Amino acid sequence: MDKRIQKILTSVEKPARYVGGEFNMPNMDKPCTTRLCLCFPEIYEMGMSNIGMRILYHMLNDMDNIICERCFAPFIDFGGELLKEGVPLFSLDTHKSLVEFDIVGFSIGYEMLYTNVLYMLDLAGIPFRASERVGIDMPIIIAGGPCVINPEPFAELFDAVMIGEGEVNLKLFTELYDQCKADGVSREDFLVQASKIDGVYVPSIIKPVYEDGKLLPFDNLVKRAVVQDLDTAYFPTKILVPNIEITHDRAVLELYRGCNNGCRFCQACFYYRPIRSRKLDTLLGLGADLVAKTGYDELSLASLSTSDYYALNELITGLKSGVCSSNVKLCMPSLRLDTYKEEFMGKGRLGSITFAPEAGSQRLRDVINKNISDEDITNTIKMAIERGYKGFKLYFMIGLPTETDEDLDGIIDIINLIRNIAREFSQQKRPINITISTNVFIPKPLTPFQWERQITREEMYHKQDYLKQKLQGMRNVRYNWHSASVSMIEAVLARGDRSILPVIEKAYELGAKFDGWSEYFNYNTWERAFSECGVKMDDFVGEWSEDEVLPWEFIDHGVTRKYLLAERHKAYSASCTPACTSGDCRNCGANKLGRCFQ
Repeated sequence: MDKRIQKILTSVEKPARYVGGEFNMPNMDKPCTTRLCLCFPEIYEMGMSNIGMRILYHMLNDMDNIICERCFAPFIDFGGELLKEGVPLFSLDTHKSLVEFDIVGFSIGYEMLYTNVLYMLDLAGIPFRASERVGIDMPIIIAGGPCVINPEPFAELFDAVMIGEGEVNLKLFTELYDQCKADGVSREDFLVQASKIDGVYVPSIIKPVYEDGKLLPFDNLVKRAVVQDLDTAYFPTKILVPNIEITHDRAVLELYRGCNNGCRFCQACFYYRPIRSRKLDTLLGLGADLVAKTGYDELSLASLSTSDYYALNELITGLKSGVCSSNVKLCMPSLRLDTYKEEFMGKGRLGSITFAPEAGSQRLRDVINKNISDEDITNTIKMAIERGYKGFKLYFMIGLPTETDEDLDGIIDIINLIRNIAREFSQQKRPINITISTNVFIPKPLTPFQWERQITREEMYHKQDYLKQKLQGMRNVRYNWHSASVSMIEAVLARGDRSILPVIEKAYELGAKFDGWSEYFNYNTWERAFSECGVKMDDFVGEWSEDEVLPWEFIDHGVTRKYLLAERHKAYSASCTPACTSGDCRNCGANKLGRCFQ
């Protein structure tokens, strides 16, 4: 290890974030012809919790001739010391500078991480834009992750963007690069060949065209990459065990991809279709292997809606009688209110139980297609209180389309319902604790609400203040709310086009980084960046015409525009669409990318 790095490690918080050498680390000395570094633009504790990062890291290292390493965003103290000592950002596994790799890939899971991508490139000494790297010896810089649903705000940073599931397109991209490198193919010719792979978007090849300020339809589409069969898909069980406690410090078992429910605000629901499940026997085997090969004493079940897994009862029973029968705890995520069953609640008197009604009134839940009834809420609350739960955590959105103050009153009604049921059924002397959290609705791409406007900051403040006033004086009730200012910037970044990149660069230049952290986010910095770049936020947060071509519509995500529009129109009549089932397809279009309900 470089002596300068050793010196830095003695003066920063949590030096174990930067040393590597974790249990189960792959062989970094095997013969290889291509080296990748996967970068996660957040701190170690968050990046190491990301299941996608785990899968791709181990998948690449299990390939012949390929070595893959990791890099996470250094916290501000460590990043400052790197600049001070003149040490370029390096990988965690072998401490190689990022510029020494063939391919450097960023996983971007959240819009407020965009400035951290620039932060890491800056620390590595890599020019920001792909056009600035032409003709110089630099790695191929790529991106993937959920934010590639609309990659346009950051597209020109990258040589290529992996759209869809990396087990497919990143694997093929890496194999092609390795072959082209051996054959002496130029960087430009390699990217042309790579653009023919499903789910590989090369921004220098597909460029938006405007006429009279309006985006014209695209001549060609990028088809999202999809894993066809999760039972045969790569899923590692001999995974890295971190050196320090991370955000989700447990083994994770992915049950299926996709979502049956079709909530109209939910981007992930539509992006991860078609619905594909792992078989029960596959999951039981993977769960046993994960625990045996890592030593974890907690096993978590993960999916967008875990309770919709076709054999959840049998899976829980099998895990509890097997790998989770003694010293290993089975962790259940928050489940849908209409699917909660007593057997999911565990044994004994537990702390708090988490639900996400999303909206307070039945009318508004029908608008967003939540498919949860007042009866579902009442029955689950009764079950939880009788079971011995001491608290509730409830998640709602504010600013949803058609929302009124009466819908906000519905949130208060649910709180009062819990308190009344607790008084009627609970044998506890201590009162029930209730925490409610509200996030501001953001009209995300690839949802039926992608055409909607986002409410103004003034409206956000009104709704938050309205709830604060209603909750005032309620004992044992706590209210948390998401920043209105962060929500505004997040919406612009989510719905932006290529005109947004100069704003991101200017915001970084003015000091923006770790924008997902409330203590570092500065709205005035972003406001100044928009002003200096001559870009108006209002152009991206207002309602859009259904006739407009949207910046991300060069991507075939599977779900059709026609289906999304139909769902939007149904929302305004508060008409629900039943959940997808294996025998009753809703014809959203995703099945053309792969077979649903395996």
